[in-house]
Amino acid sequence: MGYTKDDQLAIDTIRLLAVDATFTANSGHPGAPMGLAPAAHVMFNKFMSFNPSNPKWLNRDRFVLSNGHGCMLQYALLHLFGYKVSMDDIKAFRQVDSITPGHPEVMDTPGIEVTTGPLGQGFANAVGLAVAQAHTAAEFNKPGFDLITNHTFAFFGDGCAMEGIASEAASAAGHLQLGNLIMIYDDNHISIDGDTKCAFTEDVVKRFEAYGWHTQWVKEGDTDLEGIEKAIQIAKDVKDKPSMIKLTTTIGFGSLLQGTGGVHGNALKEDDCKQVKKKFGFNPDESFVVPQKVYEMYHKHAAEGAAKEAEWNKLLEKYGNEHKELAADLKRRLTGKLPEGWEKKLPTYKPGDKEQASRKLSEATLEAIHEVVPDLIGGSADLTGSNNTRWKNAIDFQPPSLGIGEYGGRYIRYGVREHAMAGMMNGISAYGTLIPFGGTFLNFVSYAAGSVRLSSLSHQRVIYVATHDSIGLGEDGPTHQPIETLAHFRALPNMMVWRPADGNECSAAYYMALTSTTTPSILALTRQNLPQLENSTLENGIKGGYVALENEKADITLVSTGSEVCICIEAVKYLKDKHNLTARVVSLPCFEVFDAQSKDYRLKVLPDGIPSMSVEVMSTLGWERYSHEQFGLNRFGASGAYKDVYKKFEFTPEGISKRAVATVDFYKGVKPRSPINRAFQQLI
Repeated sequence: MGYTKDDQLAIDTIRLLAVDATFTANSGHPGAPMGLAPAAHVMFNKFMSFNPSNPKWLNRDRFVLSNGHGCMLQYALLHLFGYKVSMDDIKAFRQVDSITPGHPEVMDTPGIEVTTGPLGQGFANAVGLAVAQAHTAAEFNKPGFDLITNHTFAFFGDGCAMEGIASEAASAAGHLQLGNLIMIYDDNHISIDGDTKCAFTEDVVKRFEAYGWHTQWVKEGDTDLEGIEKAIQIAKDVKDKPSMIKLTTTIGFGSLLQGTGGVHGNALKEDDCKQVKKKFGFNPDESFVVPQKVYEMYHKHAAEGAAKEAEWNKLLEKYGNEHKELAADLKRRLTGKLPEGWEKKLPTYKPGDKEQASRKLSEATLEAIHEVVPDLIGGSADLTGSNNTRWKNAIDFQPPSLGIGEYGGRYIRYGVREHAMAGMMNGISAYGTLIPFGGTFLNFVSYAAGSVRLSSLSHQRVIYVATHDSIGLGEDGPTHQPIETLAHFRALPNMMVWRPADGNECSAAYYMALTSTTTPSILALTRQNLPQLENSTLENGIKGGYVALENEKADITLVSTGSEVCICIEAVKYLKDKHNLTARVVSLPCFEVFDAQSKDYRLKVLPDGIPSMSVEVMSTLGWERYSHEQFGLNRFGASGAYKDVYKKFEFTPEGISKRAVATVDFYKGVKPRSPINRAFQQLI
């Protein structure tokens, strides 16, 4: 193995870059980088293949820092290996508009694979990356052409180990026998509250053994470079299990506060910075120093990575000669584009076609497009029969040894693990060859909210198929009936929340979800049947909102989504017959997409001079953006047959009409300005 003083110099350089960056920012976490520098040095320099000149090379090894607060470790490595992270970038750590933010952001920094920070998320992302690698390899590797061979490496700490999402993801990874996944557990006994003996005393190794992982323990993680290397090599040689290496380290190694919580979330004091530099043989009066030997060592490995990519590109070229269609498909996927003409397979509907639940319409869409969009890979959190997420001839993504599927399968059995499913989908998307979707009940997307938020923040093309979207699910009652969920997720920047009212709107939702390469989607779908609407088309649906029923000189606009649109249309007749009022109806399946339309278009849909009233069997929060008055459900639901529940809360033509009359009366003699016309409109 042969480690020299130069290796130790490189390790200490990483440590001191973390010390200097956090000291300059007077903010950050120097402890984990100081403790994990030896493992990072061995792993990156001895095992990982990557090319800093092309951070997106497909067959690169992936690295995930799940304990993302230690990101100066990763930034230091990226700089030293020659990624486009300069010393000035290191000096600007945690400053506004720098590419070295306080936690790793995939959109900001070259070489960052996934956005981490909320603990445990990176762990689940790493499992997703490993799933994507296993599937892509099974799909594209052919005899003599091992195109996809990379590993996913990750660091995680005690905080990640405590988070439920990591437990869910670890359980899934063990079941899936992901031999391409190697996790290093930073066993430093410190979390924010101090020594982990105050809250976390379990045997983590035994837990991972129970999950089906291969486990090892390197007891001297601060100094035993040979032991670290040997453990990683053994882990690489294990092909039928994910590997976890427990690495016992000293947090803040070298600091006066090493081994304590004092070095976890605070920069070192000036005297401590100086003494640790002196201890490591550096000038205590200099900062941000990188010896030329360290650059040379790391640039040599980077050059080896570039050579490996060049070899891989030649292999891909030969592959293209023998497997033309597969090679073309792989290259297309890496652009993010969809196959030419795929959208022609989207189902379309006309009035009078069979009434169907939108969960069934979603199933029909997946059935229609899965062959023409081969990068689509999906699953469900143990609700396949309820979510309708599996097409008829789907093969399960499973370890071949179980005899119930194969790694080339495109249907993932996530088990009752909503949060891990969402986190894994972010990793699957980040891999670059697949478009993941996953199903659960809309109410239980809230279980996955942390990962859903990161889908938006990290611009992942992930599709959440969220069925049983309202009180319309009926008998399961308030525990399963989402009330606040859509308001929550509509508030997320860069998230499309779709609630389609019929088949064409459902197809529009899938069209936008699949073509929007940097925006995730939530599809809120009904259990109850819906009619096909008169004015619904794919072209109207993809605008996020349109006029579903027009009437000239209308007294009121009813604006609605999903299962309530058809009830609003029924209410139009009731209002005319019983109250001599004329109403028009707007369907608004996606706020985010509607807001992106021109102001002229939006004002045609929701014009000035007429009061509007929203109708949705959920929280009214947020509807003031599109309506003057809101009819919704600002309380929990009820258990019973869905029509009886709707009747109880007056979501009927009569109940809607009663409130529409009150709205018209309130605005009598007034020509209200459209909610679209806002003071800040010109600033947006």
